[in-house]
Amino acid sequence: MFASLAVLASFLVAQATAHGGVTSYVIAGQTYTGWSPYNSPSGQTTIERPYSSYDPILSATASTIGCNNNGQAGPAQLSASVAAGSQITAKWSQWTHAQGPVTVYMAKCSGSCTSSNSNSLSWFKIAETGLVSGTLPNGVWGTAQVQNTLQYTATIPSALAAGEYLIRHELLALHQANTPQFYPECAQLTVTGGGGKTPSGSYLIKLPGGYSQSDPSINMNIYTPEAAQTTTYKVPGPAVWNGQ
Repeated sequence: MFASLAVLASFLVAQATAHGGVTSYVIAGQTYTGWSPYNSPSGQTTIERPYSSYDPILSATASTIGCNNNGQAGPAQLSASVAAGSQITAKWSQWTHAQGPVTVYMAKCSGSCTSSNSNSLSWFKIAETGLVSGTLPNGVWGTAQVQNTLQYTATIPSALAAGEYLIRHELLALHQANTPQFYPECAQLTVTGGGGKTPSGSYLIKLPGGYSQSDPSINMNIYTPEAAQTTTYKVPGPAVWNGQ
């Protein structure tokens, strides 16, 4: 019995260390501790939306694809103030997958973000890093940079209108053929200053809804002979909105 429990515990630890999630944010030199998915929700006070594990989401249309949860805020949800035009750095405590893109999205809340369900919001992309150089199986990817530094920095568009927003960091791991692994997490921000602009039209997507499992940039095999000769990759989702 005890041996079985030990094996199970070892398996769970191995599963947790095989993946990863955002564990903190740095904004204007201040570090905000993130959600701890393997601890009790009770007493956790953070700007990050709650999520349950470091395990991947395997479906592009999963109901949890927005923020790796049911769309709701935490029991003691906070928001961080950030000036438009400034940087935000997401940090991971672990990450092991080197093939795939990194994307950062934001969504404006109608009123309070704490009372907003992330699944009902419209998301726009503010940053992405796909295949930086080389070929699909052996090149340098955005997720490889996260693997090396355990962080990713994006800039809040200086033209963005002030207000309450969610920010969403997503790692998409493509190391298993035709089995994409999504790792999204969200946090709440109050943007100050800015230029009063918000994106519209083709810049906006719903999550779920904005991705398709049949998207060739999502459901792909990077180990085919053709992939070994391919040096370009289109990051899923809309174009990056830079405030124009």
